[in-house]
Amino acid sequence: MSWQSIYQSRVVSADEAAKVIKSGYRLFLTGNVSVPKMILAALVRRATELQDVEICQALTVGPADYVAPEMQGHLRVNTMFISANVRKAVHEGRADFTPVLLSEFPLLFKNNVLPLDVALIQVSPPDEHGFCSLGVEVGLTKSAAESAKIVIAEVNDQMPRTLGDSFVHVSRLNYVVPVNYPIPEMAMAEEGDGETIEKIAGFIAELIPDGATMQMGIGAIPDAVLKYLFNKKDLGIHTELFSEGVIDLVEAGVLTNARKSLHPGKIVAGFILGTKRLYDWVDDNPLIELHRTEYVNDPFVIAQNDRMVAINSAIEIDLTGQVCADSIGPKLYSGVGGQLDFIYGASRSKGGVPVIAMASTSTLRDGTVLSKIASMLKHGAGVVTSRNHVRFVVTEFGVAELYGKTIRQRAQALINISHPQFRDELTAQAKALNYL
Repeated sequence: MSWQSIYQSRVVSADEAAKVIKSGYRLFLTGNVSVPKMILAALVRRATELQDVEICQALTVGPADYVAPEMQGHLRVNTMFISANVRKAVHEGRADFTPVLLSEFPLLFKNNVLPLDVALIQVSPPDEHGFCSLGVEVGLTKSAAESAKIVIAEVNDQMPRTLGDSFVHVSRLNYVVPVNYPIPEMAMAEEGDGETIEKIAGFIAELIPDGATMQMGIGAIPDAVLKYLFNKKDLGIHTELFSEGVIDLVEAGVLTNARKSLHPGKIVAGFILGTKRLYDWVDDNPLIELHRTEYVNDPFVIAQNDRMVAINSAIEIDLTGQVCADSIGPKLYSGVGGQLDFIYGASRSKGGVPVIAMASTSTLRDGTVLSKIASMLKHGAGVVTSRNHVRFVVTEFGVAELYGKTIRQRAQALINISHPQFRDELTAQAKALNYL
């Protein structure tokens, strides 16, 4: 039977596909901007007919009716990264959170730690050989789709065809739901004070050597860093995700990937987030290869890139260098993501530059200003990156290099890049702890 015949025999409506899901099933939901929203909406419509369906996911972008209070007892999310649209449900105990390194997320399914009944995915239309591309989200989805007993796929005419380890044959799709809607756009975040962000970006750019391979996540600071790199030469990308900021560097001849020691000449990532400009640019672009996250985020793969630069953020850092990036005290906020994967990988890289970057202060809703450099982490705070892994910390007041430094030296270096209004207080606290 031809692949065309197989494909046509498996075309169903979203509501028909949702009927395949039974009570007690465990589902994988592909995430980021690749959420199959028609199938998900159909599942929500019949949710009251089901009991105890578990939805495993990482970050998802868009509405989340499937975690509404009325879904209790019917659908329950188990998220490995707490995105904004499920955070309230986690805090209220209506959704679960499973801590796991992003590099190990797909292995939970691949190794049957969390056996999957169904994978809900979104793909591009098939090519002349019957292969669909997973498009903008390959890293977390490829292994999960291979591990599930049943694969339900939205085939979206507007999903770009990305290259790399990104393909699934139509014969592996048990149910096909044809759709045609734009991929959601996610512009760079604009959080924080612009002047502060620019100062931080400038300090980070000074740490990046020619020929560096970079992990560039999404957000205001990584986006700002890119603008300071036009005087660099032969930069490369190996990252869990990237956005359209890289396009300008490629077009300027700065981001050539020529000096990468692993996958030279290629931008390597797990997924992409951005706007239509980016989705059009990556479509069938041989410069870009998307791979499984358990490969892209493996610290021992990352370390094979010489001059690996990793840029990650923090909620709070204590004076010994412990990094909290996933909670505010005991209140769970996000997840480890790829931070430890890349910080450790970059630290093992020849000439690597692992960076934790953040503004020196945060402002509460009531206007209270807090120092993000603290004598001790808040009670109940989680340590994402240990003091043993941290090398460079950057704020708008400079760079603290902690590698090989004593606690006394670390405390002083971090106080030096804290906000001036907190330096006396931090110094007194450090002396009380016998750090100084």
